[in-house]
Amino acid sequence: MADEQQYDYDVLVIGAGPGGYVAAIRAAQLGLRTACAESRETLGGTCLNVGCIPSKAMLHASELYDHAANGAMAKLGIKTQVELDLETMHGQRRDAVKQLTGGIEYLFKKNKVTWLKGRAAFQDAHSVTVGDQRVTARNIVIATGSSVTALPGVTIDQQVVVDSTGALELPRVPEHMVVIGGGVIGLELGSVWRRLGAKVTCVEFLDQILPGFDGDIRKESNKIFKKQGIEFKLSTKVTNVAVEGGKAVLTLEPAQGGEATTLEADCVLVSIGRRPNTDGLNLEAAGLATNQRGQVEIDHDFRTKVDGIWAIGDVVPGPMLAHKAEDEGIAVAENIAGQHGIVNHDVIPSVVYTWPEIAGVGLTEEVARERGEVKVGKFPMMANSRAKTNHEPDGFVKVIADAKTDRVLGVWCIATVGGTMIAQAAQAMEFGATSEDIAYTCHAHPTHSEAIKEAAMAVTGKPIHI
Repeated sequence: MADEQQYDYDVLVIGAGPGGYVAAIRAAQLGLRTACAESRETLGGTCLNVGCIPSKAMLHASELYDHAANGAMAKLGIKTQVELDLETMHGQRRDAVKQLTGGIEYLFKKNKVTWLKGRAAFQDAHSVTVGDQRVTARNIVIATGSSVTALPGVTIDQQVVVDSTGALELPRVPEHMVVIGGGVIGLELGSVWRRLGAKVTCVEFLDQILPGFDGDIRKESNKIFKKQGIEFKLSTKVTNVAVEGGKAVLTLEPAQGGEATTLEADCVLVSIGRRPNTDGLNLEAAGLATNQRGQVEIDHDFRTKVDGIWAIGDVVPGPMLAHKAEDEGIAVAENIAGQHGIVNHDVIPSVVYTWPEIAGVGLTEEVARERGEVKVGKFPMMANSRAKTNHEPDGFVKVIADAKTDRVLGVWCIATVGGTMIAQAAQAMEFGATSEDIAYTCHAHPTHSEAIKEAAMAVTGKPIHI
């Protein structure tokens, strides 16, 4: 036991985002003396403070406003006179965040996790400074997350040129918002302000929005967003953003080079991706370096190449998703405790919380076809009875299965509750399900989820309702 006492903690987690706080709580539950270093005033990281959570509060509120203001409720016989009270809308967002960050603080106390307030930097492989104190730990978990990727030569002032954090806090609805980047964050936040009355233009360098998503899904999503009034400039790069007198002028060029054009906006949202946070960590002192993409490399068990140092979440390779980081947080704590923590990185769902929601898990059809022969089943939401009664005809479900074994390789959907529906697909895939397994599982009627069953039936060519 003498060895135990030479360290202040068994586990020190650097970062209290979804990966870090979960790792810390799990480690403490497993009987390890645990501390978590976090420099924000509140716990929960980007996701809870300025990311996933507050954006959902704005998405939900703006959907309700849109339904009331733009005739969807009138069609159901609900007549309203609507006005936007943006300050109250921001207030309910801040309140949701406050309650949830407070909730994590409570969980830290309940599980006896010590919160070390301040920014951590390595002194060596087993010791770090946090603010002006020095602490030692047998195991250190790097869970520092990611931050917004800057656009070269463009200054984010959080007034006219904003990142995702600033886009949540706009004090008034912009007349014209230009979103740079057609990925998840740009489409979600762009759709919030579009619904609240802004004109929104999305500029994307690639020839299609939503990189990494299934091809059919990308095409259909683009159509749906266009119908909702978002204008797209695809295969286009932004070469300059000049701000003067509260307005921005963007210089655009075709991605392949060519004639430059300009575009005026009173708000520009830069959302071209995120990069790992390692600045100031002093990784060299611990004997670590990052790869070309700025990530900390790990093995299957989340160990770095330095004994006793582990890493999870956005700072390591893989999709930058809160739920991926959470699963890794549980797994790394279990590995440190001598158990077997694993994450199946082939079954990590992705969701875009627009209206309708866009969700997928597993392989896209394009990647699946590169790897072998597949069968694909599709079913449109307009043929789903619940979507019909709710006046939600947009979207479809698509099931991709191995042609020989019928094992499900990927499921993709666009539906108003797509994010919830995809959990069933992920669970089925975790159990190695075939399309037949899903097709012969009884689904409650009438639900949106029946579309997953019908798409699974369509893999072998026999859906009922189309």
